[in-house]
Amino acid sequence: MRDHVVAVDVGTGSARAGLFDSRGRLLGKGEHPILMNRPRENHAEHNSENIWAAVCAAVRNARSVAGVDASAVGAIGFDATCSLVVRDTQGQPISVSSEGGTHFDTIVWLDHRALREADFCTTTEHGVLEYSGHFMSPEMEMPKLMWLKKNLPHTWEKSGYFFDLADFMTWKSTGSLARSRCTLTAKWNYLAHRKPGWQADFLELIGLPDLKVRGNLPEETAPVGSSVGTLTAEAAEALGLDQSCHVSAGMIDAYAGALGALGGYAGDAAGLERQLALIAGTSSCIVAFSKERKRSTGMWGPYYEAVFPDTWLVEAGQSATGALLDHIVRMHAAGGEPNAALHERIVARIAELRAAEGDGFAARIHVLPDFHGNRSPLADPHGVGVISGMTLDTSFDGLCRLYWRTSVGIALGIRHILEKMHEYGYRPDTLHVAGGHVKNAVLMELYSDVTGCKVIVPAMNEAVLLGTAIAASVSCGLHADIAAAGAAMYPGGHERLPDESKKAIYDRDYRRFLAMYRHRAELEKMD
Repeated sequence: MRDHVVAVDVGTGSARAGLFDSRGRLLGKGEHPILMNRPRENHAEHNSENIWAAVCAAVRNARSVAGVDASAVGAIGFDATCSLVVRDTQGQPISVSSEGGTHFDTIVWLDHRALREADFCTTTEHGVLEYSGHFMSPEMEMPKLMWLKKNLPHTWEKSGYFFDLADFMTWKSTGSLARSRCTLTAKWNYLAHRKPGWQADFLELIGLPDLKVRGNLPEETAPVGSSVGTLTAEAAEALGLDQSCHVSAGMIDAYAGALGALGGYAGDAAGLERQLALIAGTSSCIVAFSKERKRSTGMWGPYYEAVFPDTWLVEAGQSATGALLDHIVRMHAAGGEPNAALHERIVARIAELRAAEGDGFAARIHVLPDFHGNRSPLADPHGVGVISGMTLDTSFDGLCRLYWRTSVGIALGIRHILEKMHEYGYRPDTLHVAGGHVKNAVLMELYSDVTGCKVIVPAMNEAVLLGTAIAASVSCGLHADIAAAGAAMYPGGHERLPDESKKAIYDRDYRRFLAMYRHRAELEKMD
């Protein structure tokens, strides 16, 4: 009986796979690193064949650990970062690198080479921007495609396929050119609530009138939970599965995480609107849902049916959070390579210092966390970070003070986003946190105390894989729909309520946080 599914999460630095049963229990997990090329500032590239090989290794390992036969796997699902894969007319890799060579055919999501193109899209004020927060981010696919056409014309002329990374994975698995409604709506300015979904006048305006033909992009999209086909013989062999295994429509990784974190509310529209998913790792994404379209200036969306049917999704986020803490550790004289052990040592020492010094610990240090721009709510990819209150202290305790206050800055950034969401009519009161930050006691405390929200920590901290598994379970008929799958597979979680005694402290920090934004703007406007 095919009562198991495989979920694959293609992240920034690795591919992870999990094998789940019909109740959402994770029976086996595998992980394999992927390569990234950083040839110059703001440029980041993957090799899609390297990613595929990593995925295959991770899937084989997960099934081996689980001890489940291939004949018991009904479907495999993929989620991935919003990276852009480019193939030629024969489906072979073609270079997206200004350094040449054919190995790197994928522009990574965090690549900011297309800042100028993103700014141009924003200045058009075209109607499609109403569904991306009235601005264009260089992390979206259109600016990257514009950059490609302008700067690598030979690659553009030879191109035959453009894929969001999750859609590349489903194509590689099935040969199907179907594209996910999740990926195209969220990252390609496709309007799922309109027919046609592609807005030809916008493509003409930004110099991409030939995009659909050049990239083999379809007019219709595949909703989350649908099957785009079954595995080819070659893919089945590589993955260690069989050709009867369905492949579900791909998902953006953060949205898979939102489904995994909030799946238990899929059948409760009113309850769902009071929940937020915070998928927090290298960067952080906040995802909220509503039955009605709401304004979302400075955030991504609203996107129609990017996850749940007949539901709008809005995404806000921070481009560097875990990456920012790594940077702080790496740059400080008392830091070093920011591995898990060093982070744990810093967190433990912070607890000791706070116990000794009380609420005044490092209180004069203030951090604006925009070291890789401000994704939300300012929608400023050119934004920079600010640190105030530094001394000549190069000790380990000095690092701990800066780390603590950087963490406070990250949490204040989340509060800033929530305040703006409230202005637009969103009324969430519960924050479901998933991802690597769950392991960081400092951040988990701050997410609750700084925002004033109840925080839910999932019983199983694999929300991204779980969300992908939920969708896969529907694609093969294991569950009737997303609501049924969510109810069956959602693991529940543990609550943390905010410490009301800290409210005045963080209210003051938040006022200073907003003041720093004003002061940064004043400095940048000076002649």
